[in-house]
Amino acid sequence: MEVKSLYREPERQEIDWGALELIDVFRIYSSGPSETVALRGLDLRVEPRELVAVFGPSGSGKSTMLQLAGGLDQPSAGEVRVFGRPLGRLDEDELAHYRARDVAIVFQSGNLWPWLSARENIALALRLAGAPTARADDALAGFGLGKRGRQRAGALSGGEQQRVAIAAAAARRARLVLADEPTAELDERNEEIVLDALVRLRDESDSTVVVVTHSRRVAERADRVVELRDGRVAA
Repeated sequence: MEVKSLYREPERQEIDWGALELIDVFRIYSSGPSETVALRGLDLRVEPRELVAVFGPSGSGKSTMLQLAGGLDQPSAGEVRVFGRPLGRLDEDELAHYRARDVAIVFQSGNLWPWLSARENIALALRLAGAPTARADDALAGFGLGKRGRQRAGALSGGEQQRVAIAAAAARRARLVLADEPTAELDERNEEIVLDALVRLRDESDSTVVVVTHSRRVAERADRVVELRDGRVAA
């Protein structure tokens, strides 16, 4: 049975919400008597179908922000909303559906099962989302990977692995795509190819894309650049 999206966007004139909103968000990690404040009152709004690049030094809260937006963690205070729905109010089943259907996370390593083929990786993501696995072939072809579908993911180049992960997001029709340093280990040519794929994801799949990065090339292709510093938006 197909898992239906939790977020059905109403007419824009009725409700004007962001694709992703973090409202006065704090995330504090405790280890014994010590505490680490990763986010301190973060306010951020990303509009639907926007491609946003998030910069910031190590420890600025970038990865923590992505974990909260992806439903992998909960804030210590504040609220995270995706298309108007507060993630903190979802039960475990709803969160599992959200992670399987509405959001896709592209990690620096591609986050693929290395012993499965490229097609099998996409088909598995589709199966977990309750979507037709036949979409995998179209997604591979659409991102220039039609001849690599049977190749084991672990044997693909870094750029190809990232494109498989992005193709999986497109096949699932994820409304929110979160990418954590997706071009960090790539050469200039492969970085451009992956960036082209992210832009295409926004343009053709109507996805909202948030990219955590240190790359100025990513910034040049983004609709907007946000800088985090000390757990807040600095610029």
